[in-house]
Parts: sequence; structure tokens; C-alpha cells
Amino acid sequence: MAITLGPNQYGKAEVRLVTVRRDGPVHHLKDLTVSTSLRGELAATHLTGDNAGVLATDTQKNTVYAFAKEAPVGEIEDFALRLARHFTGTQGNITGARIKIDEHGWDRIAVGGEPHDHAFSRSGDERRTTAVTVRDGRAWVVSGIDGLTLLKSTGSEFHGFPRDQYTTLAETDDRILATAVTAKWRYQGEGIDWAESHREIRRLMLETFATKHSLSLQQTLYAMGSAVLEARPEVAEVRLSLPNKHHFLVDLSPFGLKNANEVFYAADRPYGLIEGTILRDDAEDPGPAWDIH
Repeated sequence: MAITLGPNQYGKAEVRLVTVRRDGPVHHLKDLTVSTSLRGELAATHLTGDNAGVLATDTQKNTVYAFAKEAPVGEIEDFALRLARHFTGTQGNITGARIKIDEHGWDRIAVGGEPHDHAFSRSGDERRTTAVTVRDGRAWVVSGIDGLTLLKSTGSEFHGFPRDQYTTLAETDDRILATAVTAKWRYQGEGIDWAESHREIRRLMLETFATKHSLSLQQTLYAMGSAVLEARPEVAEVRLSLPNKHHFLVDLSPFGLKNANEVFYAADRPYGLIEGTILRDDAEDPGPAWDIH
């Protein structure tokens, strides 16, 4: 039996990073999880233990910390691009880099109705994300949102689906629609204002979710992605993953009570997971933008 090593080998590190910018009395907080994944010719270390081409994860970790000190982190896309270009530009054995960053949000605590200069509260599970891939001098940027929980208490229906001997779900023309959004969008072009783009894409998705009368979560998904592509030419495609967080009407009839869509049981299992991609007709080739590594 012949045993061979696959063509691509990777070295990875994951770093928790918090920075405080102290330009004056008002401090600015960044809370990030940074994952580095470096691709290169690493066969020797796998086959013989020769580590001459290995950039240690300790070095990758320290590079992240040093870069955060030497210049402001800024937008996570820019920080990821700086790191990826550093690794591919300074390490001859590294042929590609993928930098993933999750930004964890913090809000200023209000004191007397005014935001405090240096006290913060965690703003929930929502995270801003990016994954930057640099290879052969080119860069691909995929940014997004994770953990954004949405709910609307009406404006959603679900009916007309097939029924068989195993179907118990009742049709409805008025239901709660709730989900936790994972959205990723692939950028194209240059000179992008990352912060403004992220802010507007998030706004478009939230407003569409709120205002689109939904006959299915699939329909809502398509409407959210389409709204982004129609308004934001810098986005080539949007990928959305929306679990259907079911809210089931509680039967109160045994107690002589009517339940007019007021009392629900929020179930975490089972749930349906709705996923889809909305792609611009003239989108650039994605290259390695969506690669796992």
C-alpha cells in the first residue's frame, strides 16, 4: 500500500485580542478573535520532522499582538489584510494566508443618560466577521454577521405545504417569525469603506426582514440578500443561513382560555435550517474566497 501526503498543508493559530485606544479621556475598545491559517510547502515537517519551513503558532500569535500595538487595529478587514500580506510577503515558504476575525461588540454604559468614557457592557451574541485570503499577490475579502437574532410578531404566514400521515403542523396565516442570522458577503472591487458598507448591509437586511410580508423563511432570505445586491455594488454575492426559531401556540383550551396568538412556547429543537446564496449576474470569479482554509 502506498501512503502519500496531500498537496496542501496548513499551520494555524487562534488568538484572543483586546485593545484599548487611550487617545484621551474617551477610550475605544476592540475585542477580537483572530484565526490565522498559513498555507505552504510543509511536506518535510510532516514526513521527516524537519521544521525549517514552519512558522510556529507562537510566532503567529505574537505577530497579531505586535501588529495591534504598532498601528491601530482599525476595521477588521484592514487588519486581516495587513496580517495576511505580512505572512505571505515575509515568509518564503508561505504561499497563502487566510485570516479570519470575529469582532465582539461592546456598548458604552449610560450614566445619567450619557455614554461613559471607559465603561462598557457586552452587546449580546452578535459578531461582525471577516475572512481574508491572500494568495499569489491577490486578496479576497468575505465579511459578515453572526449571531444576529431577529423576531417579528406578525407579518408572516406558512401554508400550502404537502401533508401526509406524519404531518401535524397546522397551517397559519399569522405566526411569529424568528431566526438567528449568519450572513456572509463577498466583496469585489477596491477602495471599499468597510465600516460604512457593513453598517448599510446590516441595515438593509434588518429593514427587509421587518417589512417583507413573508410566506416562508426562504422567501425572506431571498429578499434580504437581494436588497443588499441591489443597493451595494461592491458586493458580489450574499450567503445566508437562517434557522427557523419556532414559536408554537400554547393550547390553553383545557383551562377554558382562548389563545389569540398571545402565548407561545419557544422551542430550541427541532428547527429548520434555511440556507441560500444570492449571486450577482456579473459577479467576479470567487477564486479561493470561500475555501474552508
